Amino acid sequence: MATKQIGDVILDVKNISLSFGGVKALTDISFNVREHEVRAIIGPNGAGKSSMLNCINGVYRPQQGAITFKGQTFSHMDSHQVATMGIGRTFQNLALFKGMSVIDNIMTGRNLRIKSNLFLQALRIGPAQREEEVHREFVEHIIDFLEIQAFRKTPVGQLPYGLQKRVDLGRALAMEPQLLLLDEPMAGMNVEEKQDMSRFVLDVNEEFGTTIVLIEHDMGVVMDISDRVVVLDYGKKIGDGTPEEVRSNEEVISAYLGTGH
Repeated sequence: MATKQIGDVILDVKNISLSFGGVKALTDISFNVREHEVRAIIGPNGAGKSSMLNCINGVYRPQQGAITFKGQTFSHMDSHQVATMGIGRTFQNLALFKGMSVIDNIMTGRNLRIKSNLFLQALRIGPAQREEEVHREFVEHIIDFLEIQAFRKTPVGQLPYGLQKRVDLGRALAMEPQLLLLDEPMAGMNVEEKQDMSRFVLDVNEEFGTTIVLIEHDMGVVMDISDRVVVLDYGKKIGDGTPEEVRSNEEVISAYLGTGH
């Protein structure tokens, strides 16, 4: 396999601190993400991992620090602005439309890119119809890519959990993000489902060229698919480096791996 080309810094997180009513969720966190890499954020439960993603994609407003994405620096961005700039996100708790089909769920990820007005869309006439056909073609490509062709018309609520997670990934990919934030994409999966999802994450990174930041608990998965890892514990950064560097970091071993691992 050809060595992939890691590019320049696309996301720079600087001195982010976040508190909720006196409780510190994040304290002075800094790290960067390079274009085309898979960057993992790990740490025990309550370490601040999801809070960090929520700062990046505009759900939370940090009290201190700044985030630079593609050269533009913000102390705060709102979620719509983040999506428009090219940051996609999947969620730990699936936020899919359970009664809607797989294809319609993934189509919702195209909303940002649909130009025609709602009236024309509803009537499906003229430019709106042509535009929808183009978007559907793109969505069909994602469905093929994720190997869920057999379930295109199935209501998502009827699918097993592992496939629902795949649909969630598909919806995020439909936005064509440059940076994709994955919040525990393999939580609750069995070994086989994890292997499938790991493969899709690597394929998204390779074939779509998407930069990926993921939160993951399974250390085996992290070591297999990540280029670099940042480690949080109680809202502080305690490690940052390649999987090998992080795995041999004493502070990380005691905080995250514990003696039982």
